[in-house]
Amino acid sequence: MTHTERPMPPLDADERTGLESWLDFYRATVAQKCEDLTDEQARSASVPPSSLTPMGLVQHLAEVERNWFRRVLTGEDVPSLYDPPAGPGVHSGGFGLSADASFADALAVWREEVAVSRAVCAERSLEDSAPFMGGEVRLRWIYHHMIGEYARHSGHADLLRERIDGSTGI
Repeated sequence: MTHTERPMPPLDADERTGLESWLDFYRATVAQKCEDLTDEQARSASVPPSSLTPMGLVQHLAEVERNWFRRVLTGEDVPSLYDPPAGPGVHSGGFGLSADASFADALAVWREEVAVSRAVCAERSLEDSAPFMGGEVRLRWIYHHMIGEYARHSGHADLLRERIDGSTGI
């Protein structure tokens, strides 16, 4: 298994650098867990009875990036990447797999959404906010939420990968 670079977040960083570094750390963790998987392995729901797959997880994370950094933070009206919305303003999360989708394409879409997210955040302060659920949500809160989202899904990816081919650690 090849390894994507996963730099340790700095121990003495300012708040913004710390938040960005931890988010990037967990993004890299997910990327590492997905390295060298075939399409068949990436479609494998390897922890029955769950239907969660590495490919569905990557698609979901692309949707999460798009939702928080584009739909919520910038107010951009962008469509769901994978699943049709479950209703007006409700997105099903990207976990479903299309028969003709490839894992390489899913990874490319996720990486593009990450790049857009970084660009969107680069021009904002942690205090910048956007309307959300009848109030305001700050970029700082979104970073914290995304770190939690990725940390949780890094654990899922770890279990999925171990079940697929025995790879552990990283």
